Amino acid sequence: MKRKKPVVEKVLFRFVKQAVSIARKLTDAAVMQVSHPAGNGVAGWKHAVLHFLRVHMEATLVEVIDWAEEMERVRAALVLERGEFPGPSALCKSFDRAPMRIWRELLRLSSELLDQNGHAAIDATYFDRRQASNHYLKRCDRDVQTVQTTFLVDTAQGAVIDVHCSAKWPNGTNIGPQVALRNAGDLLSLAADKGYDDMSFREQLRAEDVRPLIKHRVFAPYDHAHNARIEDDLYNQRSICETVNSVIKRSYGSAVRARAWYRQFREITLTAAVYNVEQAVKQ
Repeated sequence: MKRKKPVVEKVLFRFVKQAVSIARKLTDAAVMQVSHPAGNGVAGWKHAVLHFLRVHMEATLVEVIDWAEEMERVRAALVLERGEFPGPSALCKSFDRAPMRIWRELLRLSSELLDQNGHAAIDATYFDRRQASNHYLKRCDRDVQTVQTTFLVDTAQGAVIDVHCSAKWPNGTNIGPQVALRNAGDLLSLAADKGYDDMSFREQLRAEDVRPLIKHRVFAPYDHAHNARIEDDLYNQRSICETVNSVIKRSYGSAVRARAWYRQFREITLTAAVYNVEQAVKQ
């Protein structure tokens, strides 16, 4: 009698297939920025898949390469043989080399694996930066101890569409337009709490044919009237964004491991993309 393969192995391979499918959709320019001769000539999309796998398996760079080399089906998906995988240092450099826009592009591609209805919600959360030693923090003169992360989430299946990271804690009225407007073509409505209350933001959304569902801060009786006109069913779906924020932090940790701020931003964006792929695998 044949033994059944572990469910974990099947889920892992489905994850790799999904990661391969989105990484291969990267533009040629993006692939060239991820890849490099220092990576033993390994294509950029293969580097991206290994980074996805690293976060998914909660592994170090050395561990993920060792595991991938021993998994026949993973080697086949990556079109690599033993000994052809990039070394840990090359994989680390590829993460540094690819700019934020490439990781954001991978995030957008990963969100397309899940059903979307165009009704989105936006909300901010915070990731701890205090993983490094106190000696390092003093040496690099780092005072800000958390990274503010704003997630734009579609409410159909909780797909993370976009992410904005900052170590300066900007106001929601500054971040909201930046995140929402660059995705306006995919949105029908946007739900947000009072932290995003700004009339110019609402006007910008309406100009893009996006219905603003943003609560007004109450300064006068007519603000109550404005809030009463907001459709509760759509606005209350804002809680899906809060749920996604919580799941990501509980699943992958509430602290970033990287020391440099730009690596921290990329780490959070990559984690959101891994979350999307994992949700698609579970469907």
